[in-house]
Amino acid sequence: MRQRHSFILALLIGLASCSPKAKEPVRLYPKPDTDNGGLILPDGFGALVVADSIGPSRHLAVNGNGDIYVKLRITTGELFDPVAGNAALRDTDNDGKANIIQRFGNYPNDGPFGTEMRIHNGNLYYSTERVVYRQRLTPPTLVPTSPAEVVFIDHHPLQWHNAKSLAFDHWGGMYVTFSAPTNNCEDWNTASGEVTANVKGKSPCPEVADQAGIWKFDENGTEQYQQQGEKFATGLRSIVGIAWNEADSSLYAVQHGRDYLHEHAPKYFSEWDNAVLPAEELVRIRKDEDYGWPYTYFDPFRNKRYVAPEYGGNGKKEAKGYANPLMGLPAHWAPNDLLFYKGNQFPERYKHGAFVAFHGSTNRGPYPQAGYIVAFIPFEGGKPTGTWEVFADGFAGVETIVKMSDAKYRPMGLAEGPEGSLYIVESKKGKLWRVMFTGDRANFGTAQLAGMEQRKSRSYIKTPDESADRLVAK
Repeated sequence: MRQRHSFILALLIGLASCSPKAKEPVRLYPKPDTDNGGLILPDGFGALVVADSIGPSRHLAVNGNGDIYVKLRITTGELFDPVAGNAALRDTDNDGKANIIQRFGNYPNDGPFGTEMRIHNGNLYYSTERVVYRQRLTPPTLVPTSPAEVVFIDHHPLQWHNAKSLAFDHWGGMYVTFSAPTNNCEDWNTASGEVTANVKGKSPCPEVADQAGIWKFDENGTEQYQQQGEKFATGLRSIVGIAWNEADSSLYAVQHGRDYLHEHAPKYFSEWDNAVLPAEELVRIRKDEDYGWPYTYFDPFRNKRYVAPEYGGNGKKEAKGYANPLMGLPAHWAPNDLLFYKGNQFPERYKHGAFVAFHGSTNRGPYPQAGYIVAFIPFEGGKPTGTWEVFADGFAGVETIVKMSDAKYRPMGLAEGPEGSLYIVESKKGKLWRVMFTGDRANFGTAQLAGMEQRKSRSYIKTPDESADRLVAK
């Protein structure tokens, strides 16, 4: 008996001596690539390439078991000869790299703006330009085997800005974006002088009636049409990134602002004005609010809304009676996805803040094109602090982006993994990254962000100097 007691005592002492190691957290993520897959991140973060090139991609979703689903930008395939427009990826050996990549989706691809990929209540939702589909996910099966249900059908023809982005609330509501097919509802019969100068806007703008807004539908419905939904908000030109924020149970979106202020009103707006105005917008979407398109635009420097020149504005006339964004974002950067971070893997300052994938500008000449980064917007007390940070850089691969084709990659879609990793996919080749935090969460702060703050001096991130940064001499 004494020998037994001595053995138990020795065992307990041994276990006690090992207790510090027993408390070490279990590593739930793989080792980052030595070069972080080419990305530049804050100190303490690392990244690996999950897949190098799955094809031009739009949005993505990550299931609770780690399986990844990507909406591809497929423009071929007809009703009776479809080309699979989705990709499913799985990592079977836990190194973070996808070693199974399988295409699926037996549906016609009806245009280049097929965008969405969402997982909600065990269902996979994805969209083409005109149709929203739903399939049941049944792990461990990677590719859904259930027939694709048609959830929604858009009666509008294929047109510009036709993405059908989705968000879901907690009460059975599905929110669908209907972007406007024009820049600013121009009436081209009114243009005078130069080709586009002094053009007026249609008044009232007919597009506002059943486009340029967000509609709410039943998430469990099938073959719904727009008339069956509820018009939730209006005056929204083009929204690709939309998200339900669980922290305050509210709908948010990032909006593309209008273009061509100088071309349409050279009397009031210079080429520099054209490059830095108007703001892209971070918006909390409230029911029945009007956000001002096409009659207004938002100036991020003066933090005010102004009357659009097509409707009598001169760059000085303020617009009243419209909802303002929570925050103005840099002009023409094309915010194409929005994600509120919920996990605990990243430092605490990131929780409930917003990540934005900026696809990058195409029309800021004669100044460098800009964007092409993933930014982070801190939130405090449920509101954005009013500043944004460079979170992930290195996509463009060049110092100066003269035209969009110069950029190697364009960040497009964001998703959060079950253990808190951030997934980023780009639209040119379909390169997919997984970003993880490997540093000290408790001591993450200003020092770790300093290098990223310095990157704001890059030509594709900073506000251009009106004369010094012109690419073409005047």
